[in-house]
Amino acid sequence: MLTDPIADMLTRIRNAQAVGKENVSIPLSKAKLSILKILKEKGYILDFIKNIQKNNIILKLRYSKENNTEPAIKEINKISKAGRRIYKSYKEFRRVKNGLGMAIVSTSRGVMADSEARNRRLGGEIICEVF
Repeated sequence: MLTDPIADMLTRIRNAQAVGKENVSIPLSKAKLSILKILKEKGYILDFIKNIQKNNIILKLRYSKENNTEPAIKEINKISKAGRRIYKSYKEFRRVKNGLGMAIVSTSRGVMADSEARNRRLGGEIICEVF
């Protein structure tokens, strides 16, 4: 049994991109789906397909258009961990890589990107940072 399924998902993405895979399979959960929707909206992944029969998600990774080997996600790090949760108000959100990256935040209104949470003036738990 996994202690942190979101950290497992991020590690699977990181490892798949390190070896140049096009697709990666991830166990299905609502929390993971909400994070993947944000990654797709912001252009970090191509698409994902929910497979209810096999209880997993097939994730299509994005690579650069020039040489098709440079991954769209340079870094993806879990910030809030099981042993140490990180909560911040919208005023305390810092820019990831001078605004080139983003943080994914779990707020009282759902999971969203840090820019959207700032606009809505919502704080919450910082799940991960993507660059």
